[in-house]
Order: sequence, then C-alpha cells, then structure tokens
Amino acid sequence: MALTQPEPGGMLQGRTGPRTDEDRAGPLRGSLATTACMETLQVAYLHAVAAAAGCSLSQPFPDNGIDWQVNHGAPEHVVDDEVTIKVQLKATYQTAPSPAGPTFAFTLDNDHLVKLARTPVAVHKILVVMLVPRERDQWLAAGHDRLDLRHCCYWTNLAGHPVTGRRRTTVRIPTTRIFDDRALCEIMTRVGSGGTP
Repeated sequence: MALTQPEPGGMLQGRTGPRTDEDRAGPLRGSLATTACMETLQVAYLHAVAAAAGCSLSQPFPDNGIDWQVNHGAPEHVVDDEVTIKVQLKATYQTAPSPAGPTFAFTLDNDHLVKLARTPVAVHKILVVMLVPRERDQWLAAGHDRLDLRHCCYWTNLAGHPVTGRRRTTVRIPTTRIFDDRALCEIMTRVGSGGTP
C-alpha cells in the first residue's frame, strides 16, 4: 500500500477542497474556536515544562476551578518525598507578547481569585498566564533542532490577594516570573522545604 506524502506545508495534495486566493497564503486550519485552541496550546506548554522539570501531571475531575496538579518527587524535600502544587491556566492575546515593564494586568473573575487567594492552604496554588500572538500561524515554529511555542507563560502566587472589583478583579503578573522548567523546579524546592511557591 502506498502512503500519500504530505506537502512541505503539511497539507495533502488534492485534499484541501475549494479555497480562496487569500486562504492559499497559509494552511487550511480547523474551525475550532480560537479560545479552545489557546487552551490546548497552554496545556502543551505546561506539559513541556513539567517534562523538562521531571514532574508528573494530573487533572482533577471534576476540576472545581483548578486545572492541573503538578507533582515533584525528590528525596531532598523536607515535608515529604513528593510535593504537589495546583495550577490554574489562563491564556490571552489581549496583552501583547513581551510586555514592557515589571508587570502586566490580567483580569480574573472574583470566584477564581477567591479560590487562588485563599490562605492558609494544604496545597499551594499558582496562576500561570500565557500570552499568545493574535494569529494562530504565529503560535509555533518547528525546525530540525527545536519546536518553539509562542509566546510565553508567566506565573504568580496570588495567596492573600484582595478582591477589589464587583465581579472581576485585575491582578498584576510579574514579567520576571517566566514559567519554565527552572522556575518550576525552584517553586517545588521552596514548597518541598515547607515554604510558599
């Protein structure tokens, strides 16, 4: 049996259906809503970071307002040989990638903020916000030596943060807190020592 080889752009020849000249500039993307695609992209980012940090992931079911649990095992942890944090993921294209300044604004529903701001807690929580370009064709680039997911995730610990709005509250996300494997390892080391993220 002969298999059809993909075209360089990832499309199978003769399988695209009628397209306009404007459509021919890029690949034929699926009709899934952009927000759903953003959610999938940020989950891929979290998985990549967790893999590089040597962490396992699990999804609470039902999620009850927290998307993921991240577990980090190391005999050096003081409180247990495996520690856990809870992660709430958010993504937006409303803030341009590579924001200038020490923080950027992100607005949360008050119900979400109350859950993330609760203190004291048995399991610490962090908010991870991904900034993505508006156009999906700018979200990732692949080469022989890497896969780049664009643009960046930032994290913060909102424990103790007050609710200030009637239905939604704007929080400030530090641009110095890039969420990568090193940041996750450092978070887990602090939690494993009995501290906060």
